[in-house]
Parts: sequence; structure tokens; C-alpha cells
Amino acid sequence: MGKTIQLNGCHSVVTVMAVKEFVEQYTGEGTVYAIKIRQCGGVLPGACAIIQFNTSRCAELIISLAQWLWYGTSAQEMKRDIVPKPRTFLRGMLKLHLGCQISNEKFVTLWNAVNVSVNFGIGLRKLQFFLSHNYVEYRLDLYYENIWQIELHRSRSQDTKHLLIQLFGAPRIYEKAVLTSGNAVEDPNLNYIMHVFDGQWIRTTDFTPSCYIGQSSALCLELPSDHQLPNFLENFGYYKEIEERYILETGSSFSSNMDLVPIVGPPPGITLPYDILFKINSLVQNGCLAGPTLDASFYCLVDPRKMNIAFIEYALEKLYHLKECCHEPSRWLSEQYRKYITTRHPPRSPVISLDSGLVYVRRVQITPSKVYFCGPEINVSNRVLRNFHEDIDNFLCVSFVDEELDKLYSTDLSRRASSGNEDRRTGIYKRILSILRNGIIIGDKKFEFLAFSSSQLRENSMWMFASRNGCNADDIREWMGIFCQIRNVAKYAARLGQSFSSSTETLSVDKHEIEIIPDVEVVQDGVKYVFSDGIGKISSEFAKNVALKCSCKGHTPSAFQIRYGGYKGVVAVDPTSSVKLSLRKSMSKYESENTKLDVLAHTKFQPCYLNRQLITLLSTLGVEDYVFEKKQKEAVEQLDAILIDPLRAQEALDLMSPGENANVLKEMLMCGYRPDSEPFLSMMLQTFQASKLLELQTKTRIFIPDGRAMMGCLDETRTLEYGQVFVQFSSNKLRQLHNDFSMCSGSGSDQRFVLEGKIVVAKNPCLHPGDVRVLEAVNVLALHHMVDCVVFPQKGFRPHPNECSGGDLDGDIYFVCWDPELLPPQQIQPMDYSLAQSLQLDHDVTIEDGNWCHTTLQVSTNFPPQSPPEKGKELGIPIRHNSGWNSMQLIDLPENKPAILEASLVFLQAIKWVILENLFTTTRMEFDLLAVGGNPRTKFMLMLVQGLLGTERGRYNQALVAFPLLC
Repeated sequence: MGKTIQLNGCHSVVTVMAVKEFVEQYTGEGTVYAIKIRQCGGVLPGACAIIQFNTSRCAELIISLAQWLWYGTSAQEMKRDIVPKPRTFLRGMLKLHLGCQISNEKFVTLWNAVNVSVNFGIGLRKLQFFLSHNYVEYRLDLYYENIWQIELHRSRSQDTKHLLIQLFGAPRIYEKAVLTSGNAVEDPNLNYIMHVFDGQWIRTTDFTPSCYIGQSSALCLELPSDHQLPNFLENFGYYKEIEERYILETGSSFSSNMDLVPIVGPPPGITLPYDILFKINSLVQNGCLAGPTLDASFYCLVDPRKMNIAFIEYALEKLYHLKECCHEPSRWLSEQYRKYITTRHPPRSPVISLDSGLVYVRRVQITPSKVYFCGPEINVSNRVLRNFHEDIDNFLCVSFVDEELDKLYSTDLSRRASSGNEDRRTGIYKRILSILRNGIIIGDKKFEFLAFSSSQLRENSMWMFASRNGCNADDIREWMGIFCQIRNVAKYAARLGQSFSSSTETLSVDKHEIEIIPDVEVVQDGVKYVFSDGIGKISSEFAKNVALKCSCKGHTPSAFQIRYGGYKGVVAVDPTSSVKLSLRKSMSKYESENTKLDVLAHTKFQPCYLNRQLITLLSTLGVEDYVFEKKQKEAVEQLDAILIDPLRAQEALDLMSPGENANVLKEMLMCGYRPDSEPFLSMMLQTFQASKLLELQTKTRIFIPDGRAMMGCLDETRTLEYGQVFVQFSSNKLRQLHNDFSMCSGSGSDQRFVLEGKIVVAKNPCLHPGDVRVLEAVNVLALHHMVDCVVFPQKGFRPHPNECSGGDLDGDIYFVCWDPELLPPQQIQPMDYSLAQSLQLDHDVTIEDGNWCHTTLQVSTNFPPQSPPEKGKELGIPIRHNSGWNSMQLIDLPENKPAILEASLVFLQAIKWVILENLFTTTRMEFDLLAVGGNPRTKFMLMLVQGLLGTERGRYNQALVAFPLLC
């Protein structure tokens, strides 16, 4: 087992190779596994070397000799290694075959590489293959999640043995390149790892002819029969050794598309329906069928002109659920059909009819190497799918994901560092952009880019449409509305996506049944604030009809988040209004002739949770740490109690988990079933408990009983003053809430409470201590019809929603808490969230601009997770001087201020991503794109950067106050 030490006293300009060469004079050549050089904090300049040795003996030797070393005055053992261990390195004359297993003893090789080396280790959580092709070095990272099973085939009659690795997905592909960087984390002079320097590996796509890596469903390592292998049985549950002869055959490409693989199709003369072809591709891509085994006889067997379509669909669905890959699909299908024909109860199509508002949607997941067809899956419909329901098979939801189906990060699409003239975009970026431009061909359908919603943008996905006679993607966009007046790319893309938000269609409202009412605006210090930004009104009578369409039984929500034509936002119930809808200019985003009212959400009970951002902000504002520890302990105790106490279980389900599944469990509890005796109930509650504990562990989501998550609304009565809010929440059936606040019961069968007293209001994500507002909850009789929402005043010099992370009233959900222990003793001036004027193009926005927008935002907003440094003293805050970035100084941070350390980490991240690595290019268009279309984290970083560049000095000063954001 190896060990890692820190060696202090190095010269500030020392390199890893100098340290390695010196240390190995004592420990021997090849004993150092990895080295990092980091600048030390403190008064005296210098650096420290973090060295990971292959063995503990070498590390202990250096520690014992530390006082005699030129490079070190002291050495100490580190708790964490630079590279996870243990790991085994296999080298030698290894041969790697890529292809498919077509029988238990036969493997078809599509491509192979010689002189392959392999890294393997428990701590590594992946297999690494190092190989060379056309004088370029590549690395394949195969994560354990993508390994289905491993088989070792060996025979006494063969001089070689074969390690077969069957795959769920493809390995990540890296290309080795020489980088130049001023970043300590990536500079090859400051980092060394045996066999590979990680920063020199750049993500890329399939480099083999015909994309053979993507076409392969298995890897086969050919080794000498006497070659020693690690004990795979200890690390993989699906590992077995087989004593039989194993045959390798040379094969050829079976994919009909050489860019997106594997996509298969029937031979000439055979035509299959789109849904059947889609399902066959899904089976091949998920390893249920081997591509080389699909011949003409197979495609004849799945031709609906020759076989009952119900038989075909049922058999293909059954294929998907087989435990092993079907190596003889034609024979298997023939046997299944004979059973179906002779049985008394022939199978029916597995497709089930759906309730209103639900649709079947096909989805395609595209990785850097492969493509996966999914579905059809049940989705909540949207405005476009409802109007073009007859073309549902021509819609396709496309997602860009990594090989393990995880999120793609910006560093996968853009190189971390490069010389000035090099293209920073990786092959993955170019692959995504190419697909957006050229579309996807499946059978006789060519899918082209259509649009994407805001939620899809966060998930790196979008909609595509396959044109038919009389309808193409342009026709759909024209039906959606008139967008020609929008000359900003990000806004154009956002407006297109407005119609793709999942929604419930309710009623039609003619143009004469609505009214346009003025916005409530105020100008303060030259800045215009809109108090009514995104909110309008709905009459009580019409709200009841809409509620029935939304399946709200027994009550009418106080507000609805809607889409109506080109309007988006919230409409709140106004008992005094006789007009169905009263809309404002701030709700209008584009022109549209659509008159259907679509509802996205409505006011309802929503539980309230603390998270890391809120905890850090409240701590910064003076809330004691023991309060958060107490709340966490109470949350854990409540989760423990649900497994033995029926009342506590029902209480927890009422408070934490509104929904259909929770309703079933609550009915069981009310019928007398006990969680410690009924198996199904116990299992479901354990699952519920595990999910909440996982959220608590990974996101610090602490349930707060005395709080709610509420939709923001406007006081249309003009009763509330600045600093006041109205909050009325529906009660819990089993629990009476008592604290120091005054609560007035409302009227009606459902018990409601009106808050009076100080409350905390914030909006996630919280980026600045000023985002947390302490407001006065008051009782206003004229607002008693507003339930489960927070009503803000329309008076004052600035809207309270805008003070909370720059929010508005178009559907934003606010954290509302009346727990006196969480009231911060101090407040900080809210940050200015007004954005600079957006860039307008001199021409109409094109679809090419939209494609560029989608890929650029993926590069510039999906930052990889950052690991916190081991020691705070290694951090510093860069300060910009009048002389510019060439003169920088590092300010030592106090070790006893973790909040400041977290702040400096985020501050450094902003500089790292935006300045040093040029992740945001210098073009004004990209900068503006991020300001409009980026997530709140990106927008806040933009304000930091604007300040650092001297363009918005005031905002920079405000940003410096934001210690605990985003950590």
C-alpha cells in the first residue's frame, strides 16, 4: 500500500520533475507515483510538495530523513492521496479487441489495438486502457457503472486467455495533448502522475474507423496464458471463469449511420414501420441484441406485413427483459411466434391508453461515442404536442449526456487550457453542434432541431421534429407565435421554449374576455423596478372552472402559473374582478393567436427545507451554529420515528411528501396498519426515509416544520406597506403548530392560519447575504382569499421579490419561515440585480443562432463539481490593482473563518472559469447570452467578472460582500 506526504520548504519555482528526481535518489527510481506542487501561505514565500509514493516504506523513509533534505525542512503524512488507491498497473503485450459477442464461445472483432496498458483499482472505480493509434496516444476510461459482467475464457489448448468485459455503455475517450497553462491545478510543471498526467488528457469522440468503439457492446483483452490478473472476483459480483476454447472472428461495421452509432436498419427491399425500427435499435444499443446477428431473416420476422403487429411488439418487449443477450434472434422470434399462435390467449400490444394530458414521447440520449433510443415514455404534454398530436411520432426529445448517462460538464466540451491560437472546443462540442445542424436520421425520418425549454437547457436536451408533407419545424415555430421582433439570441431561444413547458390545458379564453391592465412601476436612482413583474389577475368564477380542469377537488387555488398565447406568468384570484383574465405588459413575451389557457402550477402546500446556501447565509447573518445542528437532529429523529410510530409516520408524510404515493401510505396508516408490522408499508417508509436522509447528507436539506415554500403574489388591494407581507397557510391535519407567533384561524372547513410577526423570506438559489429578507407578516382581511402563497406589497422603493436573488412574480417559489430560532439578528443591503442592456442583432435570429446558443450555454454554465482544498491557508483572494491583472497579490486568509474560506473558493472559481481559462469568450454576444440564458450561479459570476474588469465597479463592491454564495 502506498502513502502520501507533504514536504515543506521547497523553492517557490521548483518543478515536479526536480522534486521527483531528488526524492528518488533516496527511495529509488519509479517509487514516486504522483506529485503536486502548491504555493504555501504565510509570511515567507515558498512551496510545498505533496508526494504520493507507491509504498509506505518510501514515504516513511523520507519523513525520517526530512531534516537532512535540501528541499525540505519538515515532512508530514497526508490523510488523502493525490490519486485514489489501491490500483494495479498491467503492462506488456496486451491486445485489446472491440466488438460484440455473438455466442457463448465466439467474439466478433470490429477493431483492435496492440501494446495496450491497463490501470485497475478499487479506489479508481474504473478501468483505464492506454493505447496508441496513428501516432496519437489515447486513454479509455471504463467506469464500473458501464460494466455488465466480466468473463475470463481460457483453454489448455490455447496459448492465450481472453478477458471479456461486457458493457452497458462505452468508455470515456481521452486524447493526449501538450498543454500550456498558467493554472497551478493543470500546469505540468506543478503536477505529476506516473504513466499519465491527467491535465494532458482531453475529452474526444470515437477515433476509430466507422466509430467502432461506439458500435462495440464488449471489450476483449487478449493476454498470454501465464499473465497474472487482479482478483476481479473481489471487486465484481458478475465475474466468472470459463474453461473452454474462445474464438475471435474479424467482423465489419453493422451500423447504417457512421456518425451516430449504433443505428441499424433493414436491408434493401424490406421496409419497417418507424416504431418497430426504433424498438430494434433500442434493443441493440442496450445490449439485448448483437448487431452482427441481425440478418435479412430477422428483419422479415419483424415485418408487420408478414406477422401480426401485436405479436411483434410483444416479442420485442419481452426481448428487452431477457437476462442475457439473445445471440440467435431469428430462431428465438420464430419460437415465440409459434407459442403465440397456438395459445388460447394471444398476446396483445403492451401499449396502454393514457389519461388526458399525458402523451407517449420517444427520447434519444446521445453520448460522446454512442446513441441510445428510449421509449416511448409517458410525459406530461405541452402546448405544441397537444396541437400536433397526430404528429407525435415525428417529435423526438434529444439529450446530450456522458457515457454513464450523467451530465456533461463544460470541461468536457472546452479544453481547460490552450495556447492562444488553438481551438479550445473539444470533439464533443463539435459533435453536439453537428447534430444540431444536421439532425438525426432514423429510418425514413430526418429529425431537425425545433426548440428547447428552459428546463431542457439545464438538462442539455431539446426537441427535434421530422418534417412531413405540409408540416415542418418552421411551420411549428410559425404556429407558436411571432418572434421576429426578438433580436437577442438567448431571449429568442427562451421564448421558443415557452410553448414546450409541461402544462395542463384548461379552457379557451377569447381575446375580448381578457383585459390589459397597467404594471406597477417605480423609478429609483435611475433604475426602473416593476412591482407587478409577471403577475396578473383571474376572476373567482373563472378560477373555479380552471381548478376543475386541473383536478383540484374541493378547493380553488389562490394563484395559477400560466401560459396564454404569448403571455407567461401568474394570475392570482381577485374576488372583485368580473373579467376572466387581467394581464399586464410585463407578462407579454411575444405575439400569438393561441387562446388556450395552459396551467403549469398552482398554489398548494409545499414543505420547506434549509439547504447549504441558506444555512451559510443565515450563519453569516448571525444565526448560531447550534440552531442548525438542532434542526438537523430533529429532522433525523422524526425520520427515525416513522418506522415505529404510525402517528409520526403520517405526520411526516403530511409535512414532507405531498403526492399520490404518500396518499396511499397515509390511507394505510389511517386504516390501522402499523409500519413495524406491515411489510409493504415498512418497505415504502424505509425508502422514503432513505431518500430524505440522502438529501440531508448530500444537499443538507433540513426539513423545517415552521415554514413553507410558497409562490409569490402581489397585493392588488394596495394595503401592505413596504416591509410587510401577507402569509396564510393551510394547516396540517395531525399537527397543531405553536410558537411565539400569533396565528389567526381562518374560516371554512379547512383550518388555515394567518401569520403575524417577523418572518424570513428568501428565494433559491441564494447568492448574497442581502437575498435573505426579514419582513413583517400582517393580517389583512381583504387578502384572506390568498392561501399558501406569500403576498408582497406594491409600495416602496424596490420590490421585495427583486431583493431576493433578483426574483419576480412570474412563478418564483419563495422560502418562507416563521421559526424564531432562524430569524437572523442582522440584515445586509440587498444586491443590485439589474442587468446591462442586452445585445441586439442587426438581423432576425436564425436557427443556426439557436444551435450556437444551446451549445455555448452548455460550455459556459455546466461547471464540474469542485473539491474543497485540504487547507484554507492554500487559498487567497486576488485583488485587482489599477495596473491591471499583471500585478496581483494574495491575501492570507484567517484559518478560523470557514465562511470566508468558502467565499474565497467560489471567488477563485469565478476567476478560474471566467478569466484564467477564457471559458467566457471576449465577444459581447456570448457575455450577453449568459446574462440572459444562464443559471443564477452564472449570472452572479458575471457580475463578479464585470467588476473585475472594471465595467461595473459598484456591483463588484457588492459582490465582495457575498461570502457564502454557491459553496
